[in-house]
Amino acid sequence: MNAVADLRRLVVRDLRRELRIPDSLIVNTALPVIIMVLFVYVFGGAISTGSSGLPYIDFVVPAVLLMSGGYGAALTAVNIADDMTGGMIDRFRTLPISGWVVPAGHVVASMVRNVAACAIALAAALVMGFRPTAAPVEWLLVLALIAGYILAMSSLAVLWGLLVKSTQAAGAFSFVVLFLPYLSDGVVPAETMPAVLRGFAEHQPVTPVVATLRSLLLDQPMGSSGVLAALWLGGALLVSIPVAALLFRRRTSS
Repeated sequence: MNAVADLRRLVVRDLRRELRIPDSLIVNTALPVIIMVLFVYVFGGAISTGSSGLPYIDFVVPAVLLMSGGYGAALTAVNIADDMTGGMIDRFRTLPISGWVVPAGHVVASMVRNVAACAIALAAALVMGFRPTAAPVEWLLVLALIAGYILAMSSLAVLWGLLVKSTQAAGAFSFVVLFLPYLSDGVVPAETMPAVLRGFAEHQPVTPVVATLRSLLLDQPMGSSGVLAALWLGGALLVSIPVAALLFRRRTSS
């Protein structure tokens, strides 16, 4: 029970820190929406959605939701690196708390704020004309999938933040996560890409997650994308959580 209370306090601490940096909060929330506006209203008329036959806004929204949640989740690397290099960990070590609640607090706070960011992006998409056909059960699955993606990206971000030695290096992870959907089937159909890029787009982890979201939201054929998405996200968690725990223990034991 003490560990749960400690975790709650650290989550509140992380969320309060975000609220005290409004420029970062605005960028995290607004950037994916700006990207969606740019693609729908500037490039959308020139982009074919291939064999899906969907209007472009319906085609791109699942990728925008992942950009929204993934970019914010990736910034967890900066937060954990700041704690590790700024002296906060030394303060935590003087307190009677479990060591695991520190990285866990960052991950849970990331889940809360980035699910909210995805909700804002979805609301903007609805205003712009996005019309999903999902039933209540499918909406629950959409929420679970987005939460799983954010959880996986947050865990990998913690791992990266523990590997690097500065907040500047930690910030590089956010750019990788933000632009990975561009090299997937999320923004343009993979079938329209050159052979090399098409091979990468069809076999990288974001593509089955996007395809599964598109299937749930728009009643599209799912095929094997749901299983592949679960395997990718589950594999990321199985690797990142124990390795991050080991790195955190090593860096705080000296």
